[in-house]
Amino acid sequence: MHPHTLYLHRVLHTLLSLYLGQESEYASMRDIPLPESRWLEEVLPGQEVNFEERVVLLLALMPHIHPQTLDLFFIQNKNFDRPFTEFGGWKGLSHGGFLPTGETAVFLLSGQEAERRGEVIRLFDKDHWFYTRDILRLEGHASGEPLLSGRLVVSDDFLSRILYGREFHPDYSTNFPAKRITTRLAWDDLVLPYNLCEELNNISTWLKNEESIRQRWQLDRIIKPGFRCLFYGPSGTGKTLTATLLGKRNAMEVYRIDLSMVVSKYIGETEKNLAGIFDRAEHRNWILFFDEADALFGKRTQTQSSNDRHANQEVAYLLQRVEDFPGMVILASNMKENIDDAFLRRFQSVLYFPVPDERLRLQLWQKMIPAEWIGKNEDLLSYAASFTLSGGSMVNVIQHCAIKLSQQPTPLLTSEILRAAIVKEQAKEGKNIPKNPTSTAPVIR
Repeated sequence: MHPHTLYLHRVLHTLLSLYLGQESEYASMRDIPLPESRWLEEVLPGQEVNFEERVVLLLALMPHIHPQTLDLFFIQNKNFDRPFTEFGGWKGLSHGGFLPTGETAVFLLSGQEAERRGEVIRLFDKDHWFYTRDILRLEGHASGEPLLSGRLVVSDDFLSRILYGREFHPDYSTNFPAKRITTRLAWDDLVLPYNLCEELNNISTWLKNEESIRQRWQLDRIIKPGFRCLFYGPSGTGKTLTATLLGKRNAMEVYRIDLSMVVSKYIGETEKNLAGIFDRAEHRNWILFFDEADALFGKRTQTQSSNDRHANQEVAYLLQRVEDFPGMVILASNMKENIDDAFLRRFQSVLYFPVPDERLRLQLWQKMIPAEWIGKNEDLLSYAASFTLSGGSMVNVIQHCAIKLSQQPTPLLTSEILRAAIVKEQAKEGKNIPKNPTSTAPVIR
């Protein structure tokens, strides 16, 4: 048995023996020696854990690591032929063991001393480290029922560290309509206009040094935690990639919110879905990325019907959550004009991502096209750069070329293959390449 499991077992056995008037090895729970193992301290670096906090935390963890330890609470009150009310607890849908509630924690730490209940309840305040470090919370007490009837719920992140020794990455689902996005590219792979790169470097500086910047000149009195930003511009210009690389550069996970699953036609459901995302992200070092944000962050309308009022309430709720979120929120849109002005006023940065000019397109082609495709025909890159394409469209062109070259014995890119791929890509956007483009195709020697 794990030393901390054995410790809680002794605590429970001592408490119940004393409570029921039976013989006990210890006169008080506090007389039980603490385990020599520093297990809890290792998973909670820098956190001092007192007796009460240790007991409550172990109580909440037991259903996950050694559920039979809590079977002691199944004893019946013979006076009423039912479980002891003061033990609290609830029955799960599939779990057959005892699941502790706030009432269980209060009984453990205060017994029949009613005056101590308030001290225990304070463990579940929002300023306690259980909450601020996203470790443990009370959840699920029904309307009109006592607060302490709520379940003791260990956060997924803390539980993952306890059970698997790693951070928790939530899966995309109806309960969490967001997906973690990553990239194999590096910051140096970004090809953007100089002024945009400067702004992104400023954002990165903030993400690395937010606390010191806010506290150095006592700016935390007027500057809220977090950072809010709008990326706007045509599709394929690097908005999503930039958000992902900002996270990678600053060791932050990036989650793209699926607005199709967030927005609901039922009153109150959109706010509920948003709350689930923001509540889970609040204590984590995440970037929340709202792609195609117009659907949720669009301009409010004049109130003419109940639907208009409902939509405006959603925007107002979202505005408050975005403003209060202590992490980074990035909105992406094709057009800035589509975003409600109330959001724009609260953004620290509004950044335009243009279609790259010819100089930037040349840099992109140089980074993306494999050198062995070009050989000695370096003029082919300049030829490719003469066509107006976004970075996303260039990737599609390269894929078309790769398919063609994979069918040939030698992967040597020609102007004919390249031009055909560009024609195919631009046709999707309804564009036609002139028969005699300003930049002529290089001759293959």
